[in-house]
Formats: sequence, C-alpha cells, structure tokens
Amino acid sequence: MSILESGSDFGSASLRFDWNDLPLLTPQQPGTGGRIRQSPEDFRVFEMPLYLPSGTGDFTYVHLEKTGHNTRFLLEELARQLEFDFKHLGVAGLKDRHAVTRQWISFPVRFESRLERFSLEGVRVLEVSRHANRLGIGHLQGNRFEVRVRGAAGQAEQAAQTLQMTLQQGLPNYFGPQRFGLDQRNAEEGLRLVRNNMKGKANIHVKRFLVSALQSLVFNTFLARRLERGIFAAMITGDMAKKHDTGGVFQVEDAPLESLRAMRGEVSALGTLPGRKVKPMNLEAGALEAEVLAALGLTWEDFSSRLGDRRLTRVFLKNAHVTAQEDGYEIGFDLPKGSFATSVLREVLKTEVDVGEDLEPEQGEEKSD
Repeated sequence: MSILESGSDFGSASLRFDWNDLPLLTPQQPGTGGRIRQSPEDFRVFEMPLYLPSGTGDFTYVHLEKTGHNTRFLLEELARQLEFDFKHLGVAGLKDRHAVTRQWISFPVRFESRLERFSLEGVRVLEVSRHANRLGIGHLQGNRFEVRVRGAAGQAEQAAQTLQMTLQQGLPNYFGPQRFGLDQRNAEEGLRLVRNNMKGKANIHVKRFLVSALQSLVFNTFLARRLERGIFAAMITGDMAKKHDTGGVFQVEDAPLESLRAMRGEVSALGTLPGRKVKPMNLEAGALEAEVLAALGLTWEDFSSRLGDRRLTRVFLKNAHVTAQEDGYEIGFDLPKGSFATSVLREVLKTEVDVGEDLEPEQGEEKSD
C-alpha cells in the first residue's frame, strides 16, 4: 500500500512500513537477489565501541559474543544468574537473535565475582575489564556487518558495482523494518497512543518505542520525498545540515553553495524526528516537512510526548567489500550508530530485506525521554 493511500483508523495515510514506498538510490542497477539469515552465522555484527574500558573503575565491562539470543534476553538471563536487578546492566545498543553478534555490557564492579557462575548456550565471554562509568544507549561509534548472501551465485561483481555507488553518493539513512514491528504496524499503534494521550496497557518504555516508530515514519517519508525530487545529495533553503567531519549543525541559507559541498560528501541534510524540543524548519525545507506531516495526517502536536531529534538523511559506509562465494557472496561494511544494514542490503539485493522477520530494533542515535 502506498504511503499516500487512505486506510488508517484515523482517516490519515497508511502508517505501515513498506519498502515499496521508499525510493532506491540505485534503481538503475540490477539486484542480485539471494537470501540472508539462512543461519545465525550468515549475519555477523560487531559493535564498534565509542571507547574501550580503561581497566580501572567502579563498573565491570564484559565483552560477549552471542548466537541465537537477542540482547534483552541475554541481559535478563545475566541478571537472573548473577542475582542482581536488571537496572544495574548497561549496554550501548541492542542486537537481534538471528545473528552472531559481539558487544560490551556493564554492571557495578561489586557483582564481578559472580560472573564465573554465568553460563548460557550460544554465549561466550571474550574479555572482562573495568571502567569509570556505566555503558549507556548510544555509547558506540557504529557496527561492523559481515553478511553472507546465498542463492546468488555469480552475482558478486554486480553486488560490488552497486555497493560502489553507495560509497560514492552516500546511503539513504532509512529506518529499517525492525523499527516497525513484525506486522509493520508499530507506527499505527504509536498514533493510537498519542491520540489517546498515551493511555494504554503497555509500559512506558513500550509506549515510547511505539511513538518513536511514528517519528521514524515521518523521517522516512521526508527522505523519500527528497530522493523522488532529486535533492538527496543536495540542499534546499531552510535545511538543517550537518558537517560530516566535525558534526557541526547549521541552517542552509545559500542552497547552491551548500549543494556543492553536499555533492563532495562534506555535509548532508538532516531530517526531523518531531518532538517538543525540536522546532519545525522554515522556508523550502519547512514547506517539505509540513507537506509530509499533512500527507500522513499528522500534526506537530501529536509528538508532544517525545523530545524529538534530527537525523542524517544519508550516511557513508566504510571498509566495504564484496567477496565471491560458491553459492553467492559475502558483503561487509561499517555503519555509524543508528543506521540500518537493511538499507544497504536492499540496495544490493533489490528485495524486501527483513520484512516480516522478528528482529530486535536497533537503537543508538535519537534522544529518548
């Protein structure tokens, strides 16, 4: 269903995630097809920490490798076996169970002696250290992905060609399907919550996540309009933009000048996750932002329960490679925190990557209340 077709309970546009609503960066490139996640070992994720533990401090840091468990289950089991409250655990991001993943966790050093009790099939302790502070969501640079694509024999060269285009132009920084739930209806549930003043049976963390899915849909739609109108790697007046080297944020006044910088990969436009602490944009960018909200049947006031944030509309992959395999290929790349590997894989495979999979939502970039 198109993002502009009617059909929700509130008479607005459809709020379900659909890859078909989100334009590709490389529509002219043939897809390789193929299958991912045929086994957990086919999808490997290595967290790139923002910092490494110093070796001293009040918090124990544990580097773990897990297979077949999502991060939340791992943390719950760790807290149960070590006999302390779940709230003592810190983590930089969430990883799903359909993968082999490595990440750091933290807990107060007074519980460190209990770690020898811990045992869980599919989990290995790789390293134990200490640091001065607790790990928190977002304390990571990004993630390294190594993905095996099966059923695509002879397609490694095609994969490499498409990947090269994303390296040159940047990747549309869409929120992937795991943000929207198994049935892709999290944004609809988020709208029901905000229209009912956040009343409902779910706990506050679930409610906030559902509303964040609605914010994510607004962002995806804003980004989709930019690709459709040829302003993905360009600027319009009123854009909020970010410098890739320093992280500085500024408002675009001279669109032609900043578009030249954008084409060189120096700056990129930001999209909005609406909320009470973020002001609407103005001029051309503000008009596009307002157009998107109107098309989805939303208002700025719908997001008063969230702080809001801005998010890069494009990101640049690093350390990318494609290696031919007998039945397909392996593709590897680094992504900054908050970005979704599904957006890369969808460009290369040209399939609806991960739709309908029960995956742990990725976290790390946007602010939370």
